[in-house]
Amino acid sequence: MAFYMITSAHEAEQCLDALDEMRAKGPDMLNKFVFGCKEGDHTGYAIVDEESRGAALSLLPAVLQETACITRVDKFTPADIESFHAKAA
Repeated sequence: MAFYMITSAHEAEQCLDALDEMRAKGPDMLNKFVFGCKEGDHTGYAIVDEESRGAALSLLPAVLQETACITRVDKFTPADIESFHAKAA
């Protein structure tokens, strides 16, 4: 499993359809995302723990998949940072 950050923008006209499709995937789906829609930023944001980039993408409604940005993200420990310094030296 890996962490993926999902950024999924939509137009104001798509908002209700996109939210309805996400709601149809079950109540847990809406809990994974936060939205900027009330502020005029029609974007959904999430960090999810999934098997692959494709699995993360499949969380989104089909209408949003084409324009979504899926980025693998990692947490770093102090030891990780020290090893990065050692490798760079």
